[in-house]
Amino acid sequence: MTVLSLLRQAQAQLEPFSPTARLDAQILLAHVLAWPRAQLLAERDYAPSPAECTAFASLVAQRATQIPVAYLVGHKEFYGIDLFVNEHTLVPRPETELLVDLVLSEARRRRRATPLTIADIGTGTGAIAVALAQHLPDALIYATDVSAEALTVAARNVRAHQLSERIILLQGDLLEPLPTPVDLLVSNPPYTILTEVDANVRDHEPHLALDGGGTDGADVYRRLLAAAPPYLRPNGAILLEIGAWQSQIVSDLIRNAFPQASLSLHRDLASHERVIYATLE
Repeated sequence: MTVLSLLRQAQAQLEPFSPTARLDAQILLAHVLAWPRAQLLAERDYAPSPAECTAFASLVAQRATQIPVAYLVGHKEFYGIDLFVNEHTLVPRPETELLVDLVLSEARRRRRATPLTIADIGTGTGAIAVALAQHLPDALIYATDVSAEALTVAARNVRAHQLSERIILLQGDLLEPLPTPVDLLVSNPPYTILTEVDANVRDHEPHLALDGGGTDGADVYRRLLAAAPPYLRPNGAILLEIGAWQSQIVSDLIRNAFPQASLSLHRDLASHERVIYATLE
């Protein structure tokens, strides 16, 4: 079997189960061969060893059960950064890159003598914290999560990118672990209604990172924003990823907690309402 024939066979096997069957097959075979994905096209007539074919077949069979590709290969790219992931963390989504873009814009707008302090609440893999730290070399970032297993994953990513001195990982519920108020409060919290989540996501990704609670998926926002005022410095800002149906709910929660806040709503590339941005200036 050549690279080309293996890919064609895997794509056909995965098409009933995945809308990205071709890409899935390429990622899995590149992982088995320890090649860059582009090399598959350059060496499509290469014949992998029997052991490599067996390993690839096993991964394809697992992908056919809807296990995320990122879990099978153990990593996922986010904001141009390669991150370790496993079943204890949500797989980072590309739409969350909008949140990072907006935080970076706000941070750079705030030119100041003292280092900026940022809190990433519900850090999961550490994706947001690592992306921010790489682009804001003077910032101090607190990254919290209630899950010890998720923090183990985040710690691995922080170490891999040599950011341990500027990302402080803290275990606890939402804001409780923060040792001090911060300038920017950032979060991509659980916000889905679990019964409405796609079955393949619900069956494999951690419910703790998915379920926002309540009939509207907004209970985590309610707890987060009710507790937020003492943790945000004067003239601070809050940036939150939201579900497409939650802008009014979360906007009202922010106004209740911070009546002086100025709010803006930002849409992702699919035109879905995705980030609420509140400044206290």
